[in-house]
Amino acid sequence: MGRVTERRKVLRIRDGAVSTRPDTLVAEEPLEIRLNGKPLAITMRTPGDDFALAAGFLVSEGVLATAADLRNIVYCAGATADGSNTYNVVDVHTAPGLALPDFTLERNVYTTSSCGLCGKASLDAVRTTARWPIADTPPLRVTPELLAGLPDRLRAAQRVFDRTGGLHAAALFDEDGELLDTREDVGRHNAVDKLVGRALQSGALPLSRTILMVSGRASFELAQKAVMAGIPVLAAVSAPSSLAVDLAAETGLTLVGFLRGASMNVYAGDHRIALPEPAARG
Repeated sequence: MGRVTERRKVLRIRDGAVSTRPDTLVAEEPLEIRLNGKPLAITMRTPGDDFALAAGFLVSEGVLATAADLRNIVYCAGATADGSNTYNVVDVHTAPGLALPDFTLERNVYTTSSCGLCGKASLDAVRTTARWPIADTPPLRVTPELLAGLPDRLRAAQRVFDRTGGLHAAALFDEDGELLDTREDVGRHNAVDKLVGRALQSGALPLSRTILMVSGRASFELAQKAVMAGIPVLAAVSAPSSLAVDLAAETGLTLVGFLRGASMNVYAGDHRIALPEPAARG
């Protein structure tokens, strides 16, 4: 779909000079995700890669784990009163016989508010639904120097951000720091879902030898999505939440925050960080 950006007229004031001009903005529209015909979730997203977003979301919810679990994904016609197709409703059809989780409040569907229920219930939900436990054997090892180069590589790949300044980004790197894929979206959780969904569609799950880099903070939800995809390292340019750190510690996820230049904080999983000898931990 060609609606990633839109143009709007703005009043521009620069050093006392006033002018009018068109400005490029990131598009934001709702996406309803249906599962086998039944409404499941609504998320605000940047249009594009909608099928991957839906697939990735269902990986994080424990519904899909392999491409064989997915029959097809379609846009729903007749989503409006006049029967037109808005391309804002997708229906995910699972393979016949696939067992589905019980989507109750206790089981905790995390999507619409991008936060979910907090505390032990959230941790328990991930523990009981994870289809791809983190199993990088031998453990992936990354140097601080490799991690330090990832934000610039992510920023260089943000094509829409360069035009709008209004998008989050997520990227997958291999253990040598080579860029595998990158996605942008108005929601950082959607950008990760698009990455994971594309990996599911291509048969690449679990992502057991990869690093996930995100442009903002590391929330519980992003840590959850990394764990559910089998990703062993999550790095963010900003702070993690306390619940994200708890989840990382429990599941074995390496969680890196405040990754800026040569500086970073490792909150969990420091066994994957290859420090120089002797390791200085002052």
